[in-house]
Amino acid sequence: MLGFIALLLVLWLAFVVIGAVVEGLFWLLVIGAVLFLATAAFGWMKRNTKV
Repeated sequence: MLGFIALLLVLWLAFVVIGAVVEGLFWLLVIGAVLFLATAAFGWMKRNTKV
């Protein structure tokens, strides 16, 4: 599960970089940043819970 979350974080970070580099893709930067933060928060919550 942690590996999958790390993969998603890398994917969202790539979206942010592409959105920042390509001038017309500002929306991709915003979506990538939101998804990155949401995935990081989800991963942090899963990491701290003891199941």
